[in-house]
Amino acid sequence: MRGTELAVAKKTLTPRGERTRAALIDAARRVFERDGFQDSRLTDITAAADCSTGTFYTYFQSKEEILDAVFEKAHEDMLHPGFPHVQATDDPVAVLAAANRAYFEAYRRNAKLRLVLEQVSGISPEFRDKRRARSRDFSERNARQIERLQQDGRADSGIDAGRAARALSGMVSRMAYNAFALGDDPDMDGLVDTATRLWANAIKLTARST
Repeated sequence: MRGTELAVAKKTLTPRGERTRAALIDAARRVFERDGFQDSRLTDITAAADCSTGTFYTYFQSKEEILDAVFEKAHEDMLHPGFPHVQATDDPVAVLAAANRAYFEAYRRNAKLRLVLEQVSGISPEFRDKRRARSRDFSERNARQIERLQQDGRADSGIDAGRAARALSGMVSRMAYNAFALGDDPDMDGLVDTATRLWANAIKLTARST
């Protein structure tokens, strides 16, 4: 099953089919994190999922395709990690700190997979492009937040929100990579405090007055 037929099959999966596909993705993630992309084999994935190679090809065309599905699931976890409920009237610095903590927690959950992403991004232009596109999701969301703060008079109106968001998102991402993927400094409270202070200082974020 290839091309259009595969796309149609994904849209019309039965509940059992959804469970099988999800099991394959979870198994693939464990194998990729354990062995890396290049040393992983489809037979390892199907064995971990307790299914046949034929079943694998019902849902995915290749090792690359299932890896992309693994990355997409992790991306959603990191983009929408959830964090303690905050009100629109809350101190924007506290909101920023909560968002940074949620991101770092999600990154820690996905740290091993980020090492796999580094590996495949270095050898595959396709994965490099997808990584760039997924990074844009973070920076564009952060740019919108900076713009809202500028409109409220709580951030420096003289900075370009898009460029600031790309720079600050990259900074926090690299902090997380060093801390959790490389194990350099996995002190959560220290990371949150430093990232929040640097971010707030960079856009001249002012706390809401009481």
